[in-house]
Amino acid sequence: MGPEPFTISVPDDVLGDLRARLRNTRWPENAPGEPWSQGTDLAYLKGLVEEWAERYDWRAHEALLNRYSHFTAEISGTRVHFIHERSGRPALMLTHGWPSCFTELLPLVDRLSADYDLVVPSMPGYGFSARPPEVGIDAAYTAGLWLDLMDLLGYKRFGAIGGDFGAAVTTHLALRAPERLTGILLTTSEMSPVLGPDAAPLTDRERAYVDHLAQWDATERGYSSIQSTRPQTLGYGLSDSPAGLAAWLIEKWRAWSDSGGDVDSRIGTEFLLTLLTIYWCTNSITSSMRDYFDARWHGTHLTGADRVSVPTAISVFANEFIPEGEPPREWYERLYDIRQWTVSPRGGHFAAIEEPDALARDIRAHFA
Repeated sequence: MGPEPFTISVPDDVLGDLRARLRNTRWPENAPGEPWSQGTDLAYLKGLVEEWAERYDWRAHEALLNRYSHFTAEISGTRVHFIHERSGRPALMLTHGWPSCFTELLPLVDRLSADYDLVVPSMPGYGFSARPPEVGIDAAYTAGLWLDLMDLLGYKRFGAIGGDFGAAVTTHLALRAPERLTGILLTTSEMSPVLGPDAAPLTDRERAYVDHLAQWDATERGYSSIQSTRPQTLGYGLSDSPAGLAAWLIEKWRAWSDSGGDVDSRIGTEFLLTLLTIYWCTNSITSSMRDYFDARWHGTHLTGADRVSVPTAISVFANEFIPEGEPPREWYERLYDIRQWTVSPRGGHFAAIEEPDALARDIRAHFA
């Protein structure tokens, strides 16, 4: 079946139930010590929940979202939601990650839609895209869906851009169908090269980087441990409590962005509440977290022979928890054919919403 136009329209009773749950939140006691040191700060979350329940206007933001050209299509039995903006120019596919959705990429749509045909899909199990009821829905599987989607839309060749899980999907696109990719651009280091017995020894900078990643994993990756082992158990609480959902997601947006601790000013309260409302009204938090389970236990693993031959651009942003503010280029070059390497002094994990002008410049330069 071909693509069908899609309009976002959340039923009134869903919004009413959301507000009632927000107003009836049962709060835990405050955590001792510094705010945010044990997780999402109580005072901050109470203010955000009050804003969400009493003043945030979903209908106004729903109307803004519907200014874009939304579609759904059934691909291999899976309903995929995507934005498709046509300009008659070369095509680019933009893929988001977790804990995000297609809305993160809209600032790029605003800046690039006159120069490119843009396809912005929602990952399987995020927002308005369904997730197949089976295990093994990893980045390689999603790359296959995206190739089928681009076939359906008539694009034989296209460029691809991604961050977080979107970077993994983009990498698998390039590995699976290099002849179809005009180039790729990544904003995060989602995929690591395989260091087999024939690999070149690590440089000093690479060793420091690997040690840093191990330290970050030990202190910051608790969310990933539970999402990759017991997403269903966690999902019961997050699917039943919008305040719990907000606490779980916003803590990551604050920590991973270049916010200096003020996520509302840096990212925008309205943007965050729109993101949360999409997750809540589509009940997609649990299905989104299955990415971690499938990647860990059923994922497609790289081998030492895998190398991306597609011309690659890496856009590095400051707040990616990297020593000296920049990962070693030679680490990326083990896996990718890097043609463009840019470092921005601002921005973090969510580059498309944090620094859209800088990222749009990088995209234009690489795909020119």
